[in-house]
Amino acid sequence: MSKTSFLELKYNLSKKKFLAKPSRMFSFGDGQNEGQTTAYQPNLVELKKVFDKFDSNRDGKISREEYKAMLRALGKENMIKEVGKIFRVADLDGDGYIDFNEFVELHKKEGGVKTMDIQRAFRDFDADGDGKITAEEVFELLKRIGEKCSLGDCRKMVRAVDANGDGVIDMDEFITMMTRTMKLG
Repeated sequence: MSKTSFLELKYNLSKKKFLAKPSRMFSFGDGQNEGQTTAYQPNLVELKKVFDKFDSNRDGKISREEYKAMLRALGKENMIKEVGKIFRVADLDGDGYIDFNEFVELHKKEGGVKTMDIQRAFRDFDADGDGKITAEEVFELLKRIGEKCSLGDCRKMVRAVDANGDGVIDMDEFITMMTRTMKLG
């Protein structure tokens, strides 16, 4: 089984997207405010795992190229043009990279992971839009971002989160899974 748990990976994906476009990355565009005020605070261990996923060459900093590569892997090519803006906001020391301390500061400024962020992450996994995440959908997304995980392992992950035993992950199960290690902020 992959060393990254399903919870850690999903949180990693959601935070990467959050960093990609902090102000509206997870907006549904429907004008509703539900989920905008409830926020969960990730711990430093979770943030470090996210940071390390971006930092593909393990040099302790995220380059623009590493950031763009992750956007491509997540199917967010349309956001590549925003990388310059992202780095202007996140690169506090102006060295052209985002180090871990800058990464943490950015996430503190943004106020945590909001319920709507988690709902957006759910929709990223739910490739066919049917309101359920299958093991096959997990497998495909993990493969795209370079995680080594078998379909059997993905089935085990889904079973571990599937509280009602229907063989898939629904929105409620996903939110419970995502917030289990976070504290209400």
